[in-house]
Amino acid sequence: MCGVNRLIAVVDDEPDLVELVTVNLKKANCDVRGFTEARPFLRFLEKKVPDLVILDLMLPDMDGMEICKHIRKDEKLASVPIIILSARGGETDKVLGLELGADDYVTKPFSPRELVARVNAVLRREEGRDRTRAISIGKTFRLDPERHEVKVYGRRVNLTTTEFKILALLASRAGRVFSREEILDHLWGYEKSVLDRTIDVHIRHLRKKLGRGAGLIKNVRGVGYKFEE
Repeated sequence: MCGVNRLIAVVDDEPDLVELVTVNLKKANCDVRGFTEARPFLRFLEKKVPDLVILDLMLPDMDGMEICKHIRKDEKLASVPIIILSARGGETDKVLGLELGADDYVTKPFSPRELVARVNAVLRREEGRDRTRAISIGKTFRLDPERHEVKVYGRRVNLTTTEFKILALLASRAGRVFSREEILDHLWGYEKSVLDRTIDVHIRHLRKKLGRGAGLIKNVRGVGYKFEE
C-alpha cells in the first residue's frame, strides 16, 4: 500500500482517467491531487512537493516532456519520482521519457492495479534508501544514505530516487560488476516490467551529473557496470 500521507499528483488531460487513477490510489491509502492541465499543476508545485508524480505526455497547454524537464531542473523537486503515463508506447518514446528523468513509464491502456503496484514499487525505493554506512573516497566522493546526499569534490549532486539507488548499490560493493538484470532486480524485484535499456539511460544520467566523478562508474562490456576509484 502507498501509505497514509503519501501525496501523489496525477496529471492527465482526461478527467475520467484522472478520476480512475485517483480512486484506486485512494483505496491504497494515498493522498491524491488530480490535474487536467499543466499550469494548475505547476502552481501546485510552487506550494507543495509531492511524493510522486504520475504524468501524461499529451496535455492541452504544455508538453509533458517539458514538465519533466522543469521538475528535474528545480532543486526542490529534482528527486521527486515521476511515472509517465502515456499512449505513446514505442520503445523510442519510453527511452526518451527515461532520458528526461522519469523513473518508470506505463503505457495506455493500463491496468489500475498494475499502476498502483508500480507506484508502490517506486515509493518503496524511496523508503528503503539503503540505510547503510556512508561511503567516501577522500575528497572525491561521498554518498550519505541517511541524508540521501551525494557529493563529488564537495559539490552536491541532485539525483532522482532511482539514480541514487543504483549509485548506492554500485558504491556499496566497489569493484564488483553488477549485470543489468541484477540492477533491475535491485530496483524492482519481481515487479519489474521495464526495458533493460532503462539501466543504460540511468547510468548515462548518473555520469553526466557526477561530472568530474563520472569515471567512478565503469562499463564492463557485455557484462554490466561497477563502481571503482
